[in-house]
Amino acid sequence: MSKKSRAGQSSASILLAEVHSQLLSTAKTKGRVRRLLAKHHYLGDVRAVGEQLFYAITDARGDWLGVVVFCAASRRLRARDQWIGWSEEQRRRRLPLIVNNCRFLLLPHKTLPNLGSRSLRLTLDRLGADWQARYGHPVVLVETFVDPEQFCGTVYSANGWQELGATDGFGRVRRDFYVQHNKPKRLFARELCRKARRSLAADKLKPSLALVEAKTRPRSTQSPAQIRSLVQYLKNLPDYRKRIGVYPLWSLVAICLLAHLCGAPRGQKDLAKFANGLSQAQRRALGIRQQDDGNYPAPSQPTFCRMMNHMDDDALEKVFLQVQEQIRGPAPSGELIVLDGKEPRHGGGHAVLTAVTVPSQHYLGSAMVDQKTNEIPVARELFKKLDLDGRKVSLDALHTQDQTARELVLEHGADYLLTVKDNQPTLRANIEKLVTAPPADFSPSASHAVAGGPA
Repeated sequence: MSKKSRAGQSSASILLAEVHSQLLSTAKTKGRVRRLLAKHHYLGDVRAVGEQLFYAITDARGDWLGVVVFCAASRRLRARDQWIGWSEEQRRRRLPLIVNNCRFLLLPHKTLPNLGSRSLRLTLDRLGADWQARYGHPVVLVETFVDPEQFCGTVYSANGWQELGATDGFGRVRRDFYVQHNKPKRLFARELCRKARRSLAADKLKPSLALVEAKTRPRSTQSPAQIRSLVQYLKNLPDYRKRIGVYPLWSLVAICLLAHLCGAPRGQKDLAKFANGLSQAQRRALGIRQQDDGNYPAPSQPTFCRMMNHMDDDALEKVFLQVQEQIRGPAPSGELIVLDGKEPRHGGGHAVLTAVTVPSQHYLGSAMVDQKTNEIPVARELFKKLDLDGRKVSLDALHTQDQTARELVLEHGADYLLTVKDNQPTLRANIEKLVTAPPADFSPSASHAVAGGPA
């Protein structure tokens, strides 16, 4: 190799070491990117959708050598989704963790050997942190398309990208609208962190990634056939209206159940948003009446408000108990009955006291605990709805009261299992003096559960 060639290589190495990837944030610099793409890129200006980042590749003096643009990932790619191995619902909820390198341009007459690989590596090294800073969540995988009629994808292969196959020949023209162009592209992808694919297909995301799922609106995955099966159980629910319009009561209750099954918030406004996300086939299966335009509408927030104000809670609970017995059979008569109060995530500050059997978890009944009271009087009212004769009933320390114990034994024929803590020192001392301590492996749900008369 001649001295001139070695000198040229040394000069190129120095220039490469001075190359930087700069994140662009102003409308002026992004406009410059668009003009350069329109002039020099074979696809022209970028139609970036959703979340997006623009980068400039610069030399030591700050002159632009190229541009790189990332945007939201493609909604569906058969080869990519098979490579990741995630489910359809996982793809819907976790897609923001993937981004698409939609444009990569090195400016003519300013290039030098290995500039493409250097530019791409520098940009990918900072992409995750930049995305986190801009949009509040990281990205773990990046994809891109290469037109085989124009390029070989050498820059991507040299940079550690993996070719996954060919696309189906569709191009995105809007956020969720694709048009067939019959020119399949080669699909490349690269993990930005170790085991990214495993994380995307895991049952649960890592805490650092889970925020993405929390931002995704819950969606019902039940098929129309499954929904029709569900609503059959609810059709005996008495409607509070004399004239039924577009939305039968059992349709509205079924929507609430679907929201519960997929973890959606269940306030009136949230239910209206959830219902609006149901497909036409799902709405038809729910029993919503078809309109003159052929569509099945979604109930509004006032509709759900009226339902909640007029719903017969006892009738609804009776239907649920009937459905439970049809599906699971009667609740086991020898199991412990546990009453426990919980504040639902979407309960608006109210708590619900629920009675279930242990360990089978058969639902027996529940009652709302108003914010102006506590669980103690609510539990005594709930006793009246339950068949407690000959049963063992367990409650937490809040309910360790003389009156509660007497009512269970004398009025309902039940035995009780109540917790005693240090805030009742005399009672605790008497128990320790008079009652033999249970074995270390004692369980309230075991067959040898301790029961007693009035405390």
